[in-house]
Order: sequence, then structure tokens, then C-alpha cells
Amino acid sequence: MADVVGHSARQFGRAVIMPNLRPAIRTTAAALEYRERILDAVARSHDLPRGCRFEPLMTLYLTEETPPSEIECACSSGAILGAKLYPAGATTTSAEGVGDIRRIWPVLEAMQACGMPLLIHGEVTDPEVDIFDREQVFIERVLEPLRHRLPELTVVLEHITTSVAVELVLAAPERLAATITVHHLLLNRNAIFTAGLRPHAYCLPVLKREQHRRALVQAATSGDPRFFLGTDSAPHPRRAKETACGCAGIFSAHAALPLLAQVFEEAGALDRLEAFAAHRGADFYGLPRGDGQLELGRVPWQVPTSYPFGDDEVIPLAAGEILKWKVLDQGSTQK
Repeated sequence: MADVVGHSARQFGRAVIMPNLRPAIRTTAAALEYRERILDAVARSHDLPRGCRFEPLMTLYLTEETPPSEIECACSSGAILGAKLYPAGATTTSAEGVGDIRRIWPVLEAMQACGMPLLIHGEVTDPEVDIFDREQVFIERVLEPLRHRLPELTVVLEHITTSVAVELVLAAPERLAATITVHHLLLNRNAIFTAGLRPHAYCLPVLKREQHRRALVQAATSGDPRFFLGTDSAPHPRRAKETACGCAGIFSAHAALPLLAQVFEEAGALDRLEAFAAHRGADFYGLPRGDGQLELGRVPWQVPTSYPFGDDEVIPLAAGEILKWKVLDQGSTQK
């Protein structure tokens, strides 16, 4: 964490912090302790600009043993943004997640009652479902019944990857929103297999066909307030990626905004970049918009081939590539 937290703090005034650690962040007390560790790591980062501010927005990890009383505690604390639903086995460190959503109806009812958003990794883990179809099947089997049973529950379908998810959000009431990652806007599934197997392009949800990437770009640049940035930046040591059974995750925090600027410029929508990255998420969560500023300019720079990561290194998105956009002014932050 000490090696990578600065990458986020340099570009973002705040971030929704995922709870899938070992051990998972299951309780309000654990989330508050984790928050302090993040803030301490930011304070110890020597290369951050003066006056840099970073606010961790904490979440809880839902399991089938989570009691409704923990949701009530989290709501009353005023320090927990939401709770994360990981289908068991769907992604990194999700083995303790939910195998059957029916077992957490009381918890979800408590969330609806106190207005706490549910953040979802939207994939089924049924081995008979093709990995490229898991999002669509999740929407059909899990999300639609959930929304029918709890229509007042605020839901964020995180890191969507398909046109099916885009169409669902467009047709849904305002309580359903979706985040989109930088890498799903930039890459399709060919990136995993170009001139060999590319482990650093492997993530979950997995990259999809080009038609789906284009649907995501259209949604992100459309101006619709229910689509906003969620980087899902996931650093893993190089040795854990380049191995017989590599970890899923793409590290994008180092250049999230320059890469987004590239996507929005190519779509002719640079005027909507700020809203996607800085305004829509805050508005949906009912948070005040950030009052800092960050300047991007058309200044070419080369992404390092790696960054330090403990006793190893992390390979970033677009490693070694020349980017057209660069963060110019890091003296303040844009939330």
C-alpha cells in the first residue's frame, strides 16, 4: 500500500476503497482501522505535492454471516459509504463472498432502510456459464430479482463490461448506476492474446468484445449521470501475474486521468471528461463535489515499464507507451 497509494492520491481527492483484503473488511471497526492505515500511508508518501488531500471512502465486505446490526452500525458511524457484494469466487479474494443472495435478504433490507448503497461485482460463478457471459447471466439471475424485491435499494453495478449492462442502466430507475474502468474503455479481449498470452491484461470481469468496449465508451461520454468512473485499479506483484495461475487485476492509478483524456478526446467528448471523472459519482452518492482543481495538458510522456511494489514491482497499464495527455498541476486535487 505504501508504494501505490500515492498514485491515487496524486490524481484523486478521494476514492471508494474496496474491502477484499486478507482478512476481508467485514466490520465497521475494521473499516475505520483500514482507513487510518491508508491515511498514514498517504502522510508518509514523500513525493506527493504540498497540500495534497485524499479521502478514503470505506466499504464493508458482505458475507452470508453479516448481521443486519453491522449495517446499522456502519450507517450510524457516518464513515462507511456502502457495502460490497462479491459473489463467492468471482474475483480476487472473494472466496468469503456470497454464494446465495437469498441468505442475505435481511442485510439488504437493512441497507435499503438506512439508505446505504450496495456496490456489486456483477458476475455469476456457475462453472457452466461461459466466462464472457457471466455479467449478462448475473443481471438475469440475480440483479433483476434483487431490484424487484428491493426497489428502493440504491445499487451501483461496478466495472461494467457489456452493452447488456449499459442498456439495463439506461432503462432502469435512477437508483441504479454503473461504474466503468479505464482499462475496459481502452481495451477489448484481443489485448489478452496479442502476439502471445498477456497476463497484465487479465482482469475480472474479463475484457470483452470490441462491440462492448464501444458501448462502454458511448455510455461514459454520453453525459448520462448514472455512468461514472470507477478505476478498479488493482496492483499485483509481477511474480503473481507472470506465473502459471496469474492474479486478475490491472493497475491503472498511475495514469488514470491521462488515459481517460485519450478516450474522451477520441470520442469528441473532452468537455464531458470532468463530469465523468469528478462530478457524477459524487452526485449519485450524495456527496459534495470536490473543490480542488487538477490540470491536464497535451504533453507527451512515457509511462514507466514498472513501478516499485514491496520487494517486487508492478507493471502498469500502458507500460512503456507514450501518452499524449499529462497531469500538469499536482498542487491540488480534483475530487
